[in-house]
Amino acid sequence: MSQGRGNAIAVSVLLMGMLLHCSNVWAATYTVGDAGGWAFNVVGWPNGKTFRAGDVLVFNYNPASHNVVGVGKHGYDTCTAAGQKFQTGSDKITLVKGFNYFICGFPGHCASNMKIAVNAM
Repeated sequence: MSQGRGNAIAVSVLLMGMLLHCSNVWAATYTVGDAGGWAFNVVGWPNGKTFRAGDVLVFNYNPASHNVVGVGKHGYDTCTAAGQKFQTGSDKITLVKGFNYFICGFPGHCASNMKIAVNAM
């Protein structure tokens, strides 16, 4: 009888471990700008979408022409590219809870609405 209980405990521990390990399975992946990618006038792209912490944004662009800079609200509002810079042309960035701000750090691009603000729940 105690062997059956031991097996049940082992199976329960294994299942809990799998659930904890797979918590990001439910995360969604979004391509910023959809088919157009990370480009000018993408500022409205997040509208109507629901984002959660752990979701992944994929930024597709030509790295010779653009980049992605994670900034705070001030950097977003003033187009100041002081933050973590991504420049592979296919960057995958996981959202944290709250507001996540991204701009293009190339001169004039942020001012041309190459920026997004995403609120993740």
